[in-house]
Amino acid sequence: MDNASIIRLSVFLGIFAFMALLEALFPARNAVLNRKTRWVGNLSMVVLGALVSRVLLPATLVGVSIWAQQEGVGLFNLVTAKTDGTLQSTAQMNNAQYGNALFVGIVVVSVLLLDMLIYWQHRLFHTVPFLWRFHKMHHADSHVDTTTGLRFHPVEIAISLGVKALAVAILGIPAIAIVIFEVALNGFALFNHANIRIPQRWDDRIGWVLITQRLHRIHHSQAKTESNSNYGFSVSWWDRLFKSFTPRAKQSDETLSIGQQDVPAIKENASIRALLLQPFKSN
Repeated sequence: MDNASIIRLSVFLGIFAFMALLEALFPARNAVLNRKTRWVGNLSMVVLGALVSRVLLPATLVGVSIWAQQEGVGLFNLVTAKTDGTLQSTAQMNNAQYGNALFVGIVVVSVLLLDMLIYWQHRLFHTVPFLWRFHKMHHADSHVDTTTGLRFHPVEIAISLGVKALAVAILGIPAIAIVIFEVALNGFALFNHANIRIPQRWDDRIGWVLITQRLHRIHHSQAKTESNSNYGFSVSWWDRLFKSFTPRAKQSDETLSIGQQDVPAIKENASIRALLLQPFKSN
């Protein structure tokens, strides 16, 4: 296992354990199905997704980035900086001058661009019927907790991986930016799906920057107009900028109807087999 994978796994396990503990101590809502029934299916999806990713892209996104740097492929790898009268690529700056202001700027911009990409990818998964068939499995969870943030169909994982790999190659995104982004994406997915509730006055303040648990539960509402909003996994400014932000649901957070009406909250719909086959049965 490479260093990037170790970092991601360590942060993932730490945040998952912490958010699961908070859910157990201070649950915001009661689940319809018992934890074991939901968790077995949900956690199985992250394992299957990881296997699919390894099969489709053994080198990982970091590997794509390193290849792009070595080959001089991608926008940021074509960017040059004048240093001592010579031209220097971002790949050279990556290896020799981590403190270089231009390289730091490229890393920051890369992370922001990846985050905006995921926002639009998420939005398209809601608006394109073919993509929605697979993403709907995530929204069919009758309860939202930390494991819901891991419940994505392997086909959706594969499509997302392809989109990100293409973006990394076209933009020439540095490896360190990918590690930062992936760690943040996983961490925020666990954070904002957690079954906890921040006091409203603090929720409103934090919501100016981040997607809180309450804001993301609005995204999991059965009401289509509410579900088609608050697409951000981390920051809330993309939703504000692109006019998809919903600060309040029609129902209170305590009574908000979550899930999909045509996928009843029963044990049979939460099994591994049912989750995998759901996109091929839904209308």
